[in-house]
Amino acid sequence: MIGEILGDRYEIQQLLGKKAGRRTLLARDLQTQELVVIKLLSFSSDFEWDSLKLFEREAETLKSLSHPLIPEYLNYFEVNLPSIKGFALVQTYIRAKTLEEYLQTGRAFTEAEVKQIAKALLEILVYLHKLHPPVIHRDIKPSNILLGDRSGNSIGQVYLVDFGSVQTVLATETGTRTVVGTYGYMPPEQFGGRTVAASDLYSLGATLIYLVTGTHPADLPQKDFRIQFEQVANVSPSFSNWLKWMTEPSLERRLSSTDQAIAALEKPQWTNLPTLVVGKPDGSKIQLTKNGDSLEIIVPPAGFDPSIVFTGLFAIAWNSFILFWTIGALSAPFPVNIPFALFSLPFWGAGFVMVYKFLFHLFGSICLRLNPKQISLTWELFTCKFYRPRASSRQSITKLVYVPKHFTKDSEGTKIAVPPQLDIWVGVKKYQLGGTGGVIKSEAELEWLAHELSDWLGLPITNPIIS
Repeated sequence: MIGEILGDRYEIQQLLGKKAGRRTLLARDLQTQELVVIKLLSFSSDFEWDSLKLFEREAETLKSLSHPLIPEYLNYFEVNLPSIKGFALVQTYIRAKTLEEYLQTGRAFTEAEVKQIAKALLEILVYLHKLHPPVIHRDIKPSNILLGDRSGNSIGQVYLVDFGSVQTVLATETGTRTVVGTYGYMPPEQFGGRTVAASDLYSLGATLIYLVTGTHPADLPQKDFRIQFEQVANVSPSFSNWLKWMTEPSLERRLSSTDQAIAALEKPQWTNLPTLVVGKPDGSKIQLTKNGDSLEIIVPPAGFDPSIVFTGLFAIAWNSFILFWTIGALSAPFPVNIPFALFSLPFWGAGFVMVYKFLFHLFGSICLRLNPKQISLTWELFTCKFYRPRASSRQSITKLVYVPKHFTKDSEGTKIAVPPQLDIWVGVKKYQLGGTGGVIKSEAELEWLAHELSDWLGLPITNPIIS
């Protein structure tokens, strides 16, 4: 087709892209001598009427748009040549490479650069989503984003192109739904033909994940339909959390608007972000809450059970005996009574420990809290709060260790069960949730918390007993 003239005006210079029934061409406008892009839909053997519907919608949508970072509509006409028959959409040519081309050449993007790209695209989406009716792109991906040359400290101009999958809310409400998009960038609701403004946010989030990992999102592992990118992305926890909000499979938990996404990007501790309470094993009373840059795990009181009856009765008997002993010791002549009274102090300590354990079992809770500055683990009973160990800097967290329940042998060869263990290491300090000294005994709960902490902290789960 090179050299052919379409519409008596556009001389074909180069084939830019080709897929079933469609071609994208670079052409010269013989009237203005400017380069233009022509999208050509041909009536080939694999032609589908849905393709024509989308093509006409793209033309009508571009005609109604006016934004410096979106291609401008120039012309639309029918092509009736011996070699090809169909329709042509002419738009302005933007002299820039796609993000996909940059990625294929091995270019890596820093977190600051990715944030600049995110902000630029979100501002374009603000324009699209606030139109009447709102315009949803439905196919945001690296090959549909152009990046101009760098300018000083700026990443360069960012453009959004290819509105071939575009949908207006009005079209959804008044017509049939067509499933379009690109696997790896499509949110779950789009597979069902349903798209909303938040669907574009998911696609943008998946695109940015590609930029920070260098791996196509479809090639990254998934868990519960969530893209697991944290272990291969060298980004801050706040930006990692933001990307997780953008790509949350559930519409109810995903960032829902461009304004909300921009606010969360610029101010990670934005207080109006939705609190995410994730699922947990059936029957568990542990509360796990994530909000912004904070995470909180609350282990509620164990409550009454027959096993603590003996502890309570023994504590009463023990302290009654010590009280009787102390009264008897103090009634002796001075100064003989002083050594006897002092002798009782360690026994009082043991008695108070038994009472504390009894009351803690009934009324005490354990709280693990992480915020942008620190990590703390507290044992709380009424108004008393004990740090075990003391709070530490969150930035000093080095590893997350989870050891499932297993068996070992003592020196005599007897098989011994070792309870499941979950520890967060901060330097030489250990914040323990499971194990011999931990309060959580359920393996299912510890495994759930291990994966949630790993996901939130961006740390892999290590198991020292596996070689």
